[in-house]
Amino acid sequence: MRHPFRVLLAIVALAAVPASAQDVYRIDPVHSGIAFTIRHLLSKTSGRFTKFSGEIHLDTKDITKSSVEVTIDASSINTDSTMRDNDLRSSNFFDVAKYPTITFKSTSVKEVAKGKLQITGTFTLHGVTKQITFPITDAGTGPGMRPGSVVAGFIDGALTLDRDDYGIKTYDGLVGRHVAITLDVEADKVQGK
Repeated sequence: MRHPFRVLLAIVALAAVPASAQDVYRIDPVHSGIAFTIRHLLSKTSGRFTKFSGEIHLDTKDITKSSVEVTIDASSINTDSTMRDNDLRSSNFFDVAKYPTITFKSTSVKEVAKGKLQITGTFTLHGVTKQITFPITDAGTGPGMRPGSVVAGFIDGALTLDRDDYGIKTYDGLVGRHVAITLDVEADKVQGK
């Protein structure tokens, strides 16, 4: 059973497979997770997005030349409550009819300690674009489940967003302003790139 706050990755790491400069990886949504928690009254509520895609250009010789782009289907929000999810999709919150996607495009990638990355980029939610920065751990590359395949892993990403910054203010005071986001990514190397 999945933990409600975090989708754990199954990264095969029996033998490290070195990546060459500018390898391209596609995010595997089945083995990745974009989850969140937010205060509701006196407790917390959690949820996740189930449909997203993205591409990572990984340069292991110079990590600063790496980049990532992600697109999230806003209507795929899932908090395990149909009534709440429909409210979140409505104009009260995400307004998915008007703003169907949430996007992120990196502008810089830095290694701040061994295996510890800091990614900065433009994040667009609810029609508002802002620059955000978040830490994530580079779990390396390794053989995938299919013969000859290679995967890359990035885990324990975390950031906090203020929903007021994006014009989402419904139930202010009853629902918290600050949303804690967690990110875990497994991506498949695109063969021939």
